Amino acid sequence: MNKIFPVYTLKNECSDCYKCVRHCFVKAIKIESGHASVISDKCITCGACVLNCPSKAKRVRNDIEKVKNILMPKNGVKADVYVSLAPSFSGVFSDIPKEKFIAILKKLGFKGVSETAIGAQAVSIKTAEMLCKGAEENGQNGEQKLFISSACPAAVDFIRMYHPEFAKNITPVASPALTHAKILKEKFGENIKVVFIGPCIAKKNEADRNPDLISAALTFEELKYWLNEEYINMDTIRYDEEHFVPEDAYEGSLYPIEGGMNDTIKKCLRNYEYKDVKGIKFLTASSLETIDRVLKGFDEKTLKDKIFIEALSCAAGCVGGPGIADKKSGLDIVTKIIDYTKFRPEIPKEPETVVCMEYPKNPVEDKKYSVEELRKALKRIGKNSIEDELNCGGCGYSSCREMGYALLRNEAEPSQCASYMRQIAHRKADALLRCMPSAMVMVDKDLKIAEANDSFIKMFMPDMYDVYSQNPDMLKGAAIEKIVDFAFIFKTALGDYSDIHKEHYPLNNRLYDITAFTIEKDELVGAIIVDVTKSQVNREKIAQKAHEVITKNISIVQNIACLLGEHMVETELLLSSIAQDYDKDASDEEESGTENGK
Repeated sequence: MNKIFPVYTLKNECSDCYKCVRHCFVKAIKIESGHASVISDKCITCGACVLNCPSKAKRVRNDIEKVKNILMPKNGVKADVYVSLAPSFSGVFSDIPKEKFIAILKKLGFKGVSETAIGAQAVSIKTAEMLCKGAEENGQNGEQKLFISSACPAAVDFIRMYHPEFAKNITPVASPALTHAKILKEKFGENIKVVFIGPCIAKKNEADRNPDLISAALTFEELKYWLNEEYINMDTIRYDEEHFVPEDAYEGSLYPIEGGMNDTIKKCLRNYEYKDVKGIKFLTASSLETIDRVLKGFDEKTLKDKIFIEALSCAAGCVGGPGIADKKSGLDIVTKIIDYTKFRPEIPKEPETVVCMEYPKNPVEDKKYSVEELRKALKRIGKNSIEDELNCGGCGYSSCREMGYALLRNEAEPSQCASYMRQIAHRKADALLRCMPSAMVMVDKDLKIAEANDSFIKMFMPDMYDVYSQNPDMLKGAAIEKIVDFAFIFKTALGDYSDIHKEHYPLNNRLYDITAFTIEKDELVGAIIVDVTKSQVNREKIAQKAHEVITKNISIVQNIACLLGEHMVETELLLSSIAQDYDKDASDEEESGTENGK
């Protein structure tokens, strides 16, 4: 997790949907172990991934603590911190009077609140001056005829990184936010701190790169979170004497609306009498797709007249920014901004403050790969021929070849290809079904066969097996009741959702064990069928043999018992006879002795 960069991913929340890849125009997303992360070297912080992440895994760096630290006294001295408030506030917070809104921000600890639109007005005046002076100096043979606005930091980065050949056409003046920060420092002292608050994530990058002008940037979403965290009682705040410093803004308040910058520049051009001012063309390109479409393949040399492009990364302008944090309709926000905007009867010919800034090329390295390398990459996702390239976009890339290049850059994984993973799943399932010794069949809600394996055909349609081998799909859609007479089991399983087991089910002089189970409720059930006839017959034979052996053993035991009984009787008689004879001899001896003693 890289929290230093303005956009990062909570990997545990990433749902493996590739929606961020699909919506990232510059494909600054890397998929690793099924999780998406932002490639900071390629990202322009447009916020498209944040807006489109369904699981809210794409997050914007929270700079509230950073701002609180800026507001905190250092060595007993509290810095003067001013807010540069984006002009879209008048549409987003239209239900709060501006004076009250200023009081709320000052309650957070800010010294004062000023409108970024003041900086926008200065930028418009300077841009109009460059357009006209450029026309006067270059004349008919001038080189630069294409001018691109520098107001949107995401659009500027997009051009510098992905259309670097047009970086030289970006007007060399800082954005309204940076210009406004410079104005505030000139008004209130170089030691003040400026915090930008608006709907733009890219302003965080701009603040990081220009800490001498903007100390931090917050989104409107962060501001709302901060206000809720502070438990500020809005009803008790007094705001009667509050106002913007150093003054209210005027036509610069139109900047967040698509075409708003062009409108202000046109008003500024009234100060110039150059004859070709009316010949300057104005174009608004709001969205990266539009900017890309306008610039791709364009040759500036083909221009006859000067053209100024108001380049905005967000569709509809800043009111479509990723940090807008408002559920109002876009039309409602735009209407409120237009109603809020005031126009000066006369616009100064010279800007009060200007921050000159160059925008050098910063091209993203695009390594070239050979056809053979691409072919090997495509083979990793099962694309062995042009016919295999479905270009379905399920992986997040617009084509299979774009996905192949991402694989070569180690920014994608084969598992992103849904068709490839489905093929693998089918192959594994087919292999398992084929190798199963038991019969398997799947039946849909209409009791039609959806899938069956070889064993099922051999078991119930042996005569059709050769035909089935040539056409494995022949059974799909066939009525199960025309093949087996236990279709009622499937019907019961479809409505019961529980497993059903039938033991020794008799069918055509055979016995089957049938287990039916739900695969998809109300839609699909399956059954495993095992022929137990042979094992049952063997069991009966074994039982019969066992009974025979037991009977025979009993007979033998009985015979042994009889023989033992007879032997015992004979032995008893013999011993009794011997005992009697012995007793008789003893008695005779006693009588003979008695007589001799007399």
